[in-house]
Amino acid sequence: MNYLTLFKTILVGDINLGSLLLRNKNQMQTTFFIAGGGGIGRAAALLLENDSTIEATIFLADKSSEQLNNAINWISKAHGNTNVQTLEIKTLDDSELSKCLKKCDVILDCLPGSLAPKLAKLAIEHQCHYANLTEYVRETKEIAELTKDAKTGFVLQTGLAPGYINILARHLYNRFTEDHGAERVDHMQMKVGALSKNALAPSHYAFTWSPIGVATEYVKDAIVVRDNELKVIPALSGRSRITIDGNVYEDNYTSGGAANLPSYYADRIKKIDYKTLRYPGHYKWVEKTLNKIPIAENRVEKLFHIMLEKIPVVDDDFVVIYASVSGWDGNGLLRSYEKSLRVDPLKIGHQKLRAIQSTTAAALCQMAVWLAKNNTRVVIYQTDVDPESFLHRTFVTLAYGRVLEE
Repeated sequence: MNYLTLFKTILVGDINLGSLLLRNKNQMQTTFFIAGGGGIGRAAALLLENDSTIEATIFLADKSSEQLNNAINWISKAHGNTNVQTLEIKTLDDSELSKCLKKCDVILDCLPGSLAPKLAKLAIEHQCHYANLTEYVRETKEIAELTKDAKTGFVLQTGLAPGYINILARHLYNRFTEDHGAERVDHMQMKVGALSKNALAPSHYAFTWSPIGVATEYVKDAIVVRDNELKVIPALSGRSRITIDGNVYEDNYTSGGAANLPSYYADRIKKIDYKTLRYPGHYKWVEKTLNKIPIAENRVEKLFHIMLEKIPVVDDDFVVIYASVSGWDGNGLLRSYEKSLRVDPLKIGHQKLRAIQSTTAAALCQMAVWLAKNNTRVVIYQTDVDPESFLHRTFVTLAYGRVLEE
C-alpha cells in the first residue's frame, strides 16, 4: 500500500483513528523524548507533565546547556518544581543521544525542519514513535518515504499550521457535504496568523515564533488547487484583505500550511488554499525587502537576517484562525460554513504559555500521546485524524477551547 492510498484509507474510516483517540483513558506510563528546548519544546514538556492521565518520564534535549537551564527554570515556574530530565547533545550522532532513545517510547521533534529526516531515521533505528511540527514540504515527503516499512507510528506536520487549521477545515467540509452534498463544494480556505498585540511601522510585525520559519514560508512556493488541479504558485503572490471578528487583516499565500489537503481533496474541491494573516502593511514591506535580494542568493537566509535586524521579538501575542468551506446549496444560493478563533496566552499554574506555544505544542502532545496509547504503525499527517474526535481531545481543548460545542 503506497502512502497516498494509506492516508486515503484512514480518511474514509477503514482505520478508525477517531475511536482509537477515545480509548485508553486510564493513566499510562510513557517515556517521551523532546528534541529542542526552545519555546515549543519546553511548552510540550510542561503540557505533558501537567496532564493527570499519563505518568510521563520526559527527556528534554538541546545542544545548548544555557537553553536547557532556561527551559527547566521556565517549566519549574508552573508548579514550583519539575521532574523533566535534560540531555545536552551537540549533534544528532551523539552517543548519549542513542543511549537515551533506547529508553524512550515517543520522540517529539521540535528541531528546525531541515533536521526532521535525520531525527526520523533515529526513531526508526530505535523503534520509537515520532511526531513532528515542520511545514517543510520536501523534508516531509522524505520522511514519508523513509518510514514506509517502519515498525512504529509517525505523525507528520502536527501543530497549528499545518495541523489544527487543516483539521478545522476538514470539519467544516464534513458539515457542508452532509447538508448540501460533496459535489456542491467550491472553495476551501485556511488562514492563520501568529501576531503580536502591537506592531510598528515600517514592518507592521513583531516575531512571536521562529524567525527562520517565517522567512521560509515567505520564500518557498505554495501548493493550491485551482479548477480541481494541483498548482504550485509563488509565496506572497496573492495579497488581499479580510475582516475577521471585526478586525481587518491582510492575507497572502505562504508555503506548507495546507498540509496534504490539496492532494487529497483536489478531485472534489475546485479551489483550496492556505494564507498567512498579518497586519495591513506588512506584506508590502516584505515584498520590497525581497525585491532587493538577488534571485541567485539564498533568499531564505538573507531575508531571515534582514528581518532579525529590523523586527523585534515579543512575548505578548495572540493567534487568529479562520477556516471556511463554501459552495452552492440546492436552491443555487452561495453558502459558506466558516469558523474563526482568537487564541490568547494560556496559564498553567504560575506559568504563562504564549498563544503560539500552546496552540503548537498542544496539537503535538495530543498526537504523541495518541501514538503511545495505541502503539500504532501507521504513517500519517495530523490532518488524517478524524476531525470531530481530535477537536474534542484534552490537549486540544485546553489550548483552543471546545469549538464544536459553540
